[in-house]
Amino acid sequence: MATGTLTIDLDALARNWKALDRASGAGVETGAVVKADGYGLGGDRVARALAQAGARRFFVAVAEEGAQIRNALGPGPQICVFSGHMPGDTDMIGDLDLVPMLNSVEQLTRHMEGLPGRPFGIQLDSGMNRLGLEPAEWAAVRDIVLAAKPVLIMSHLACADEPDHPANLQQLTAFREMTEGCDVPRSLSATGGVLLGPDYHFDVTRPGMGVYGGMPFAEAEPVVGLSFPVIQTREVEPGESIGYGYTHTAGDRRVVATVAAGYADGLHRTLSNRSKLWFEGTPCPIVGRVSMDLVTADITDLGRIPPALDLLCPEQGVDAVADSAGTIGYEIMTALGRRYARRFLGGAGA
Repeated sequence: MATGTLTIDLDALARNWKALDRASGAGVETGAVVKADGYGLGGDRVARALAQAGARRFFVAVAEEGAQIRNALGPGPQICVFSGHMPGDTDMIGDLDLVPMLNSVEQLTRHMEGLPGRPFGIQLDSGMNRLGLEPAEWAAVRDIVLAAKPVLIMSHLACADEPDHPANLQQLTAFREMTEGCDVPRSLSATGGVLLGPDYHFDVTRPGMGVYGGMPFAEAEPVVGLSFPVIQTREVEPGESIGYGYTHTAGDRRVVATVAAGYADGLHRTLSNRSKLWFEGTPCPIVGRVSMDLVTADITDLGRIPPALDLLCPEQGVDAVADSAGTIGYEIMTALGRRYARRFLGGAGA
């Protein structure tokens, strides 16, 4: 193999979802966010594994993603589209029984005229200033919307990964005020909101990153492993430099391995000279610049030539890699390249 291997533990994924389902409390439905091709892991396989675990309501970003999930799951499970009812989406939404989360008066009009009587939800802006009807807009159309019987009213927390951030309570209060008296299921919380406690759960939670093994769900089981084959090794003499720009110069004799991975595979250039690859519990510092298809790592301390080196492994999870890159685990996950050979574990029938 001349490409990396991405190992995806579908059983761990399912256990993470079940743990967040339990954290959501009795009487609360736990959905699952499977947008961005299942956070880069394969939306069809991920959705089937989560459906087997008990999820019946799924969330995607755009209608095209909804088509992938509907094809994977067949009829039955509800698939909600965060971007709402966009121009040109009417046939897809109708044919595939998708549920657009309408974000504006314009979308509301488009849906009611294009697909009268078909299911929809509403997204409200409780303070994030990103998507959703603002309070004044909602007040103007609320009676019309409720008469059309939406299946869900949702909003989204901006700072749920910071439990003490004052925005959490502010948004909770705003969402309650905007939805008071609505006899419609409500949803406010993704993973971070689930962990904030019952006040934030309402009727439906929609965990995402925690299901895939990332923060803010600190108790999550790892879901992903990522290994790169070693293409070549060489001895680098003192004073010799490595890679583009000569950003690393050896101070003494080192053994360096070149592996098949790079920023075309989702490895950020900011990992250059900062992060580590691993082999059987031993760290191998990345030396030199991460290039499009290749990364070099110092394997001197191994005392042997490994067949492959790991980026995601028991010693280094997605959030540790993200810290090295100066970003967040979400970006690392969703940037995973298409060249990887994907190896799925567990998830019988998924």
